[in-house]
Amino acid sequence: MERTNTRWLLALLFTGTLMGALDLAIIGPALPVIQVEFSLQQRGLAGLINSYTLFQMLGALLLAKLADRRGPRLIYMTSVVLFAAGSLMLVLAESAWMLYVGRVLQGFGAGGFFPASAAVIGARLSPERRGPALGILGMVWGVAFIAGPILGGIFLRLSWHWLFAINLPIAAVLLAGAFKLLPTDTPGEPRPFDLKGILILAAGMTALVMAVTGIDTNAPIDSLLSPRVGGSLLATVLLIAVFWRIEQRAHDPIVKPKLFASAQIAKSCAIACGVSGVQSGVIFLPVLLVYSLGVSPANSALLLLPGVIGATVSAPIVGRLINRLGTRNIIVCSQLLVLTGLSVYAFTQLNYVSFLFASIVSGIGSAGLVGAPLRFIMLAEAGSEDRASAQGLLSVSSSAGRLFGASIVGAVAASLGGGESGYRAAFAGLVVLGVLILLIATTLNS
Repeated sequence: MERTNTRWLLALLFTGTLMGALDLAIIGPALPVIQVEFSLQQRGLAGLINSYTLFQMLGALLLAKLADRRGPRLIYMTSVVLFAAGSLMLVLAESAWMLYVGRVLQGFGAGGFFPASAAVIGARLSPERRGPALGILGMVWGVAFIAGPILGGIFLRLSWHWLFAINLPIAAVLLAGAFKLLPTDTPGEPRPFDLKGILILAAGMTALVMAVTGIDTNAPIDSLLSPRVGGSLLATVLLIAVFWRIEQRAHDPIVKPKLFASAQIAKSCAIACGVSGVQSGVIFLPVLLVYSLGVSPANSALLLLPGVIGATVSAPIVGRLINRLGTRNIIVCSQLLVLTGLSVYAFTQLNYVSFLFASIVSGIGSAGLVGAPLRFIMLAEAGSEDRASAQGLLSVSSSAGRLFGASIVGAVAASLGGGESGYRAAFAGLVVLGVLILLIATTLNS
């Protein structure tokens, strides 16, 4: 009976996290259609991704902290309700502002799925069972970045509204399952909430988005000196500095500075940020395929299917290999595979064979980067009272990377005309970032 309940519990956690992860990437194939219908500029399309990512990051911090205080069930159900409300607004959208508000609600709700889920796994499963469970849960992001565009292409054949309408019945099932299966235990006594910290962080990340999306790669120096970009970058630095000072003094900070006393946690967060920045480029991969191979937006997403299969098959295997090979070896090997795929996108003339090779290799590599290894490190390094907060910190690091990466890819492509050459140049930049990630990964403890 207990084993059966555990399986249903993991299925619930997996489905919620998958729903939240998919909606970051599922919008990719629909971007050209939405652009025409709502008369959006190229940078406006990046805003649909950035708004989701920004508020997912804020939601991960806030909802993870509340999960440590109020228990995972309430926070998980709150996340589902917020996500469903955003999906409904997108379905009913008649103007651009409704699109952006819907994405904000979706992103904030999605931010609570992974921290609450990982905290439940850490509390309910024995250490030897956490690796496989985190591997299955963690593969969600790798699979979602590839499967999202595929599902988006399928639903796009009906209408782009179906990309979000499908979330509503799923959310209803998740609410019922969460009420029955998730624990309600609330570790720790109530303490003053760090509202000032979350507001300052939100302002800082908003300024960062404005800066990154305003960079013109044809005139980078001039754009950096412009009031929008230069002023936003300066505001970002100042606000983050103020945020860190607030967190050091807060009674119960959103981001606990003591967590960074662990070199493993600091490096894991840096790797998560970089990896997610690199993988955010996959959102724009269907657009690159439209330009490179001349396929339709709907069919371009179907070409990503081999990568989904590679990630899906590899993720559970990665979770089981952690104790045998060590987290460092898995992360290094996985990053080498992802770099191989990115190099094909950036530096070769794509054809069907080369693209399928790159997609499969990248899919296998992503399974070892966004899943069990980094989550395993965070569970091992954080205390029981900080499990959700530590997972939230890792989720925020990932969200920051996706925010930065999606902004860079969109800005570079737009500055170079938005065609094939623009997206290839953006992927070349992601290769450079991938090399830096590899160097950090080699310094992890084994």
